[in-house]
Amino acid sequence: MNKKKLKKSITILLPAGLLPAELLTVVYDLAKRYNLGIYLSTAQNIRLLDVKDENEAAIKKALVDAGAELKGPGKFPLPRICVGSQYCQLGMVNTQAFSNRILERFKDRANVKPKFKIAVSACPASCSNPLTTDIGVRAVRNGFEVYAGGKGGPKPKVGRRIAAGVDEEEVLNIIESLVDFHACKTGKKQRLVKLIDDPEFPFVAV
Repeated sequence: MNKKKLKKSITILLPAGLLPAELLTVVYDLAKRYNLGIYLSTAQNIRLLDVKDENEAAIKKALVDAGAELKGPGKFPLPRICVGSQYCQLGMVNTQAFSNRILERFKDRANVKPKFKIAVSACPASCSNPLTTDIGVRAVRNGFEVYAGGKGGPKPKVGRRIAAGVDEEEVLNIIESLVDFHACKTGKKQRLVKLIDDPEFPFVAV
């Protein structure tokens, strides 16, 4: 069966889901100039839709010149986060700061294998869906819980809890172990749930 031809789009990565006002202006101008759709993705990024081949290079250049980071292969995934303690009464941690700390830790990691995702929630309400994400982190009263192997889709699965009551530094170390394991175990797009029952998986359920 032939694959259907998809319309082209460009994804702008937004750490912590934050869109700077200056970049918003550029996105608006490009959308008007090139008749683009603007899609707010579930990964908290922006996709510019209906990009024509002859305009792609100019659009990307304008975005990069404005300081935007574009989605591409091998990049470490941006954590999906809830709004955090600074804006929510239930929140127990500053998710923006924690997301930035994760990205700072892994910013120099190249050739990251797809296709795992990370989510961080500031409380057990889990608004960023950490329990159904490859690596999910949620704040609780005594620290953080970490989940691995969750996924959405037509057959959703709640991740396995692999740590409880840990601090931020321990969470970062756990993420690094999971990323290393994912990298050495697969050479293709692979959700973590497919690897969680491997005998060498570095964590047990707690």
